[in-house]
Order: sequence, then C-alpha cells, then structure tokens
Amino acid sequence: MLPEPSLLLITDRTLARGDLAQVAVEACAGGCRWISLREKDLPAAEQIALFAHLREATRAFRPRLTLHGPTELAHAAGADGVHLPGGGHAGEARALLGPDALVGLSIHTLAEAQAADRASLDYITASPVFLTASKPGYGPALGTAGLAAFAAVSPVPVIALAGIAPANAAACRDVGAAGLAVMGSVMRAEDPAAEFAALLAAWGSKAPEGERV
Repeated sequence: MLPEPSLLLITDRTLARGDLAQVAVEACAGGCRWISLREKDLPAAEQIALFAHLREATRAFRPRLTLHGPTELAHAAGADGVHLPGGGHAGEARALLGPDALVGLSIHTLAEAQAADRASLDYITASPVFLTASKPGYGPALGTAGLAAFAAVSPVPVIALAGIAPANAAACRDVGAAGLAVMGSVMRAEDPAAEFAALLAAWGSKAPEGERV
C-alpha cells in the first residue's frame, strides 16, 4: 500500500539549498510523509550514513524512507523500501525486504508498464511526464495523455514523475496517476514546507495529523 499522502520526495543534495536533512525536515513540516534517498554518486557507506542522518532528522514526522538503488543497499541501510532502476528485479527485492516494504520500479515504455510485476511491486514511476530543469535532455515528455495510457495498462499504481508542480498535479490525478514524485522544485525551494504544502493542496490531500511530537 502506498503511503498517505502518496506524494514522494526524491532527494538530490546537489540541488538542495543548504543541508539535505533540513530540506527533508521542512518538506515533512509541509506534509511530506514519503522520502526516497537518491544519491547514487556516493559510495555505499556514505549513502547508508546519509540515510541514517535523514532517519534521525525526520523521526518526529515518521515518514516512510526508501532508497533509490540496489536492493542490497536499501536492506543494509534499514530502509522502508527500495526504488529500482529500469530492469530491476522486483521479485528479488520483495524476497529480501519482506511483505511490508515499499518496492517501486522506474518505467519508461508502455510495454514495461504492462509487464509490471503485480505480485512484487507497490508502484511504478512513469517519466518524464513533463520536461524538467532537474534532468534536461530526458524526453520526449509523456504529457497527460501519455500518463493516462500508462495508468490504463499498468497492473500496479502509477506515480507521475518529472516536471511535477502544483499547477499540473490535479491534471495528473485526473488521468489516473495514483501519486506524484517530485525532486527539483522542493530541493531548490526557498521554502520547502510551503512548496510541498502547495503540491499537497493541488493534489487534493489533507496535511497529515501531528506535525511534530
């Protein structure tokens, strides 16, 4: 089952204004409850250490914390799940991480979406839905029509990724997306809490209860 709200914040410390953990905390204050560490350029040990730092920094909000990368690394970090690259083996991830883990997979074609492993995957990401400044050169953009096609054939929930903003969040929802994934707009935001809250409002979800404990 996807986290509630089903809005995923993907990290990129090279885009973050200041400390990555502080950006994550501010996003959580704005309603974020699902974060995935995506810092693939770092050595495994540094990713594990950074993951532990994020876990401690955001503990008051109790978000689901996953990791983009190999299943073995997610397991070593004690992550709540893993997001696999295209071609990743969802069955192996599920076997290692267990039934309660979140297991996702990057998808870029309709054939891949249709073949998604219903037994092992919680979701797939469809991208790029819109062109994005975070990853220029990726494309062509699917647009809402392409996203709708992915949602229609996928046996698992589809998360819209790339170029997501408050202005297009509702359009993604209306064509069948089960959630959104965002990176650059929150990482670069002067006020990550306000940016995430605006995305949440546009999606149509209420902010989670109990912001701090």
